[in-house]
Amino acid sequence: MRAPFIVIEGLDRSGKTTQTSLLHTRLEAEGIQAKLMKFPDRTTVIGQMIDSYLRSDSELDDHVIHLLFSANRWELASYITQLLEAGTPIICDRYAFSGIAFSASKGIPSSTPSPKLPYEWCRSPDIGLPAPDLVLFLDIAPERAKLRGGYGEERYEKEELQARVRGIFQRLGSEMQNETQRPVRPNWVTVDAGRERKVVANEVWSLVEPLVINRIDDPVAKLWSDKL
Repeated sequence: MRAPFIVIEGLDRSGKTTQTSLLHTRLEAEGIQAKLMKFPDRTTVIGQMIDSYLRSDSELDDHVIHLLFSANRWELASYITQLLEAGTPIICDRYAFSGIAFSASKGIPSSTPSPKLPYEWCRSPDIGLPAPDLVLFLDIAPERAKLRGGYGEERYEKEELQARVRGIFQRLGSEMQNETQRPVRPNWVTVDAGRERKVVANEVWSLVEPLVINRIDDPVAKLWSDKL
């Protein structure tokens, strides 16, 4: 038996950081020592390069920044597996799905469906990463997210881009839900993030609590292992 790996995804300003923090706090209050993680992890050498890019303090080719995001996750892949096998639940703010959604959404003008970075290319660097046991996608319309405080402070916080990102997330979710053979794919649940914070937090807890209490009897799976 091992601990679960929970990932919370969503558009910018969808409440991911708030909900991961609330979930972590609730686990601690229940006497469950969990690890809170966030990607990109801006504390590493690679993470610092990503941070400079996101703040628009530096420029990088789209292919390069995508690979840096993936490398940032691979930096901690072994650590994630070790924690889970040692019995420590992980609550993660963003993971590989964000990397795919944001990169595959770049350079798609309304007049053409051709992406600058193809979906399959964007996914390939993350194949083999530790797979979450549950992905909670906090769904909110970009026009509503735009009204929340701090919107527009980072490079990707533009309503048109966020709308395309939402579409890629929905594609990822559909693919995850259509895959029935575990442990190839993690479970994907869409949560309405447009509601009051406490209501969202209660739903998140109801989905996470059984996994934390009952634990997982499968080994840590690998993302898209059928592509290996």
